[in-house]
Amino acid sequence: MQNNYLVKGFKFSGITAGIKASQKKDMTLIFSEVPAVVAGTFTTGKVVAAPVTVSQKNIRSGLCQAVIVNSGNANACTGKQGLKDAEAMVAETARLLKISKQHVLVSSTGKIGVPLPMAKISRGITLAVEALSENQFQEASEGILTTDLWAKTAGVEGKVGKTSYQIAGFAKGAGMIEPHMKLQRSGGGLHATMLAYIMTYAAIERKTLEKIFENAVNQTFNRISVDGDMSTNDTALILANGVAQNKVIKSGTKEAKAFEKNLITVLDQLARLMVKDGEGATKCVRIEVKGAKNDNEAEKMAYTIANSYLVRTSFFGQDPNWGRIMGAIGRAGTALKAEKVSIFYDKVCVAKNGMSTGDQADAAAKQVMQAPAFTVTVDCRLGKGQCAVYSSDLTLDYVKLNSCYRT
Repeated sequence: MQNNYLVKGFKFSGITAGIKASQKKDMTLIFSEVPAVVAGTFTTGKVVAAPVTVSQKNIRSGLCQAVIVNSGNANACTGKQGLKDAEAMVAETARLLKISKQHVLVSSTGKIGVPLPMAKISRGITLAVEALSENQFQEASEGILTTDLWAKTAGVEGKVGKTSYQIAGFAKGAGMIEPHMKLQRSGGGLHATMLAYIMTYAAIERKTLEKIFENAVNQTFNRISVDGDMSTNDTALILANGVAQNKVIKSGTKEAKAFEKNLITVLDQLARLMVKDGEGATKCVRIEVKGAKNDNEAEKMAYTIANSYLVRTSFFGQDPNWGRIMGAIGRAGTALKAEKVSIFYDKVCVAKNGMSTGDQADAAAKQVMQAPAFTVTVDCRLGKGQCAVYSSDLTLDYVKLNSCYRT
């Protein structure tokens, strides 16, 4: 699998600034040689980290040329000093790269409530600028990690006419994951941490990019849950620098549809990797609810299942305890008739019309659950509503890791 993508017109770096006691990479810089059209989604939580506030302001210019990211410290719940520090990161990056401060976005991830070590941050930005290279995509993907076990990267090739382009990105996220991000429009307006950075050298209209990115995020990143906790720092950005010099992609065209399909492919791969790498996770489970009264009610049921401790521990124990799923949808606050519900583990039906299908099906479902990835389908047979969410199992390692994260 390719992981060191070459995205034309972009340079990357991932360095060690000394923020983490482990001395692992803890700072990443993304640089576009020309200002890129940008779209971004951010946490919708009421507690928002300083870098999110600063990036929400700067993204309104509609252009971005650099993204500076530190890991090991979230710069969240740090008051006025936190905002000053986030602004200082932007200013120092802009100064060294000789670009506008408005065209620099900033992200942080790590411990909450701890002031940034600005001496280390400042030195780190200098090192990150010096290390910039078109060949440092993989290193950049490593600089944003916290409790992740591995870097998460994905990319696809596309075409506009005879002109080729690439969409590639990297992300982090293993805990504190259930994003529900909202678009920050360039003209103003709205939207362990989930961070994602997507780069393309395709030329595309700003408003078209915003619309496509919002749709793609809603279908991918906003459909995952590791532990049901939204972060103070959730951020996903896409930069399109137009270096391909293709005919500009506009809304409503076949080129726009193809670009959106390609983007969803990249985001979906990254989203699944985040669930697969969920803290302590051994399973990546697709939870599909269909036949609900409407899509909204299907979503409520899917997330109730995905965030049920009892359901997720049964995934870990490889126990097709479908009664826990019935209990979850029963408390989701939606229309439901238990006597119509059927439940499947992959293609194995363990419950039909709200009742067990027998020991043989139970044994077959146990075999399904031995795989690292499988699908649970709930058919309510009430309407046409449907929703699919990715979740992970709840393990002993998750409890151990999060019980001592700050120490």
